[in-house]
Amino acid sequence: MPRLVMKFGGTSVADVQRIRNVAAHVKREIDAGAEVAVVVSAMAGVTNELVGWCKEAGSQFDTAEYDAVVASGELVTAGLLALVLKDIGLKARSWQGWQIPLLTDDVHGSARIAAIDGTRLIQGFKAGEVAVIAGFQGVHKATNRVTTLGRGGSDTSAVALAAAISADRCDIYTDVDGVYTSDPRIVPKARRLDKVSFEEMLEMASLGAKVLQVRSVEVAMVNKVRLHVRSSFDDPARPRLGTLICDEEEIMEQEVVTGIAFSRDEAQITLREVADKPGVAAAIFMPLAEANINVDMIIQVVSDDTTTTDITFTVPAAEYDRAMAILEERRAKIGYAKLHGAQDVVKISAIGVGMRSHSGVAARAFRALAEKGVNIRAITTSEIKFSMLIDEPYTELAVRTLHALYGLDAKA
Repeated sequence: MPRLVMKFGGTSVADVQRIRNVAAHVKREIDAGAEVAVVVSAMAGVTNELVGWCKEAGSQFDTAEYDAVVASGELVTAGLLALVLKDIGLKARSWQGWQIPLLTDDVHGSARIAAIDGTRLIQGFKAGEVAVIAGFQGVHKATNRVTTLGRGGSDTSAVALAAAISADRCDIYTDVDGVYTSDPRIVPKARRLDKVSFEEMLEMASLGAKVLQVRSVEVAMVNKVRLHVRSSFDDPARPRLGTLICDEEEIMEQEVVTGIAFSRDEAQITLREVADKPGVAAAIFMPLAEANINVDMIIQVVSDDTTTTDITFTVPAAEYDRAMAILEERRAKIGYAKLHGAQDVVKISAIGVGMRSHSGVAARAFRALAEKGVNIRAITTSEIKFSMLIDEPYTELAVRTLHALYGLDAKA
C-alpha cells in the first residue's frame, strides 16, 4: 500500500469551504488505496495576526511564549480538517507537533528538527486512519516547550515527516500548479516544468523562487524524498500533473538552463580603498556573521599599486541598515576610505544542471544583456548557476531576455 504525505499551505485552507476542497483531495488518494498523512499550515492571514498580537502584548518579548501563541494557528486548521474528513466518512485524527513527537532544538522561532518518531502515525494507518498534523511546530525534549520552525516551516515539517515514515512521496499543494521556468507574472511565456532535480530546486528556492522553502528542499535532497508540487485549486477529481522534484538520475534529458530566478530582496555595499593586507576581510565579514547577516556575491578589486582594494558584496535588503551601521562603527578597525550602498538592485540568476557539461553559458547572457543596455554590477557563479546584480528598473527586461535566450519560452 503506497504511503503519502500531503501538505496544504495557508491559501489552500483559508476558510472552511477550501478545507472541504482539501478533504476531497485527501479522499481521492484514500480511495486510490494510499495511507495518508496530511500536514497543514495556519489559515491564510492567521499567523500574521498572531504575531501582531504578540508584539502588542508586551515589551518583554519572550520567544518561548511567542512560539506558544503562533503555533496555535496550525492547531485550528488541523482540527477543522479532521472534522471535515470525518464528515465525509473517513477516519481521521488531528496531531500536534509534540504528540507525534517532532523533536527540535530550542531555538524558538526558527527551530531545527532533531528527530521524528512516526510509530504512532503508522499504527493509525493500519487502523485506516488519516493523520492530520499541525505543521510548523515541534517540541524541545529537554524543556518540553513548543517550538516553531520559522516562516514556511510547514513545508519542512511535511518533508521531514515523509522521511520519518518512509513515504513514497510528499505532495506539496499550493496556489500554483507546479514549478515554472520563471515567474509567470513577469514572463508570460514561462512554462511549467515536468521534473526538476533537487539541486536545481534548491538553487531556485534560495535565489528567489517562492514555491518551496529552502530548508524543505534541503531535507528532501538529503533524505531522497520525492516532492510533487501541485495546485490545491484544481478539481480534486481531475488534478493536473504538477512538477516532480527528484534525483537528477530520474530526468532523462537535462536542459542546459532549467529556470530564471530573481530576487528583489538585495542590497549592495561597497567599501572603497581598504588596505590590502591579511585580516581585513575577516574584520569586515566576521562582525556581520556574528550579527547573523548573510553575505553574498563578494567581489574584490585590487588597485593598480596593490596597496588598497575595493570590496563589494550583497546582503538581504531587510538587513541593509543594520549592516551599514555595523561597518560604520568599525571604520577605524577596518580602515576603509568610503562606504557606499545601494538598495535599488536585483539579483537575476540562471539555474541548470546542464551547465556542468556546456561552456559559454554565462557569456551568452552577458552579451545578450549588453545588447539590451543592461549594466551588470556584480557576478557570482557555481557549478549549476550564475547570478548577476543589476539595477532594479531593468528586472523584467533582463528576466525576459534570458528566458528567451535559453529557449525557455513556451511554444506558441
